Amino acid sequence: MIAILLFFSFIFLILIGVPVAISVGLSSIFILAVGDIPLVLFPQRLFAGIDSFPLIAVPFFILAGDLMAEGKMSKLIVNFAETIFGFMRGGLWIISVMASAFFAAISGSGGATTAAIGTPLIPELKSRNYDPEFSAALIACSGGIGVVIPPSVPMVLYALIANESIARLFLNGFIPGVMMALALIFMALRKANKENYPRGNKIILNQVITTFKSSIWGLMTPIIILGGIFSGYFTPSEAAVIAVDWALFVSLFIYRDKNLKDIFRIFVKSVVTSSLIMLLIGTAQVFSWVLANWNIPVMITSGILSISDNKFIILLFVNIILLLAGVFMETASIIIILTPIFLGLMTKIGVDPIHFGIIMTIALAIGMSTPPVAINLYIASSISGYSIERISRKALPLILTMIVILLIITYVPLFIPLIF
Repeated sequence: MIAILLFFSFIFLILIGVPVAISVGLSSIFILAVGDIPLVLFPQRLFAGIDSFPLIAVPFFILAGDLMAEGKMSKLIVNFAETIFGFMRGGLWIISVMASAFFAAISGSGGATTAAIGTPLIPELKSRNYDPEFSAALIACSGGIGVVIPPSVPMVLYALIANESIARLFLNGFIPGVMMALALIFMALRKANKENYPRGNKIILNQVITTFKSSIWGLMTPIIILGGIFSGYFTPSEAAVIAVDWALFVSLFIYRDKNLKDIFRIFVKSVVTSSLIMLLIGTAQVFSWVLANWNIPVMITSGILSISDNKFIILLFVNIILLLAGVFMETASIIIILTPIFLGLMTKIGVDPIHFGIIMTIALAIGMSTPPVAINLYIASSISGYSIERISRKALPLILTMIVILLIITYVPLFIPLIF
């Protein structure tokens, strides 16, 4: 009965338009009151939920992504990529995906990746007579790689909730991220060859060297961040702070593309985004406590296992739920709400929590391009000037391709566990 009341109240609040963070908090308060538990528990658990050193990584990675998304850094990386891949048929589409994959290793955010790569490339793609709607869809889908290739804000959130290693999640994000990029490049090449797009300029060594030199400061960013984490010199939280310091240093003293007014505006933007996520984390911790106190995850696990105890069917069922959730909810909300519910089930059927974290991250990365709640599509639409509906139609085959990658990542490690 408590489980029904909890989910009914939460869904009702969402349907009437209450923000997710408030819906999570109010439904938790309602259950506490029904269960005759002192409401003072709510602020106590809310504060405890955000009183965590690893959580420092979240606002700082968001700030680092915002700082790097605006200015010369992303444009110079795109220019370097064009000198290498521009000779291929549909080369600028390949550059879009490659640049997104590289920027993913800097920003940790799908929206920041889409904005950083889409801003310089979508107008350029239009001017060179590339299919503008497909171009916007490709960049939106490529932006999802931003949360799969580390650093990744969703991975940080999952690791905190699941009590798993952030570094292990980051390490295991590379292969899926590269697979997603290659799949999108394949789709772009297929379309370019089918429609006989012209080839670009040949590779000129002097241009490659020149653009490499100008983009070296941006190219060094993932080496510093990820190299420091995996070598043990600093933790992911410390890496997030270093990423902000590096972005500020490069912007103010190397490229000199921002002034103090720009920095203040970006700080305000990042603070607003971070505050919403932190409020959601706090209320979701209360929600998780309510779930655990009434053994709701255990009941859900038992209910699913009563339908089928086949690992493959259960994983397919969970993937469908994650993909559907990505259609209607924002990424952080899904991770915080569904992780406590499904984690016990995954453990029960023998799926490594790190493996499940990667599955969840990829599924939610796909959700960033599935309307109506599709942040990457909205950003691409805003940049390109085309409607969400028109871009969504062109994005459908790309989304289906990424779902194939999701299924591969879901099932292959069951046979080759050393991958993870």
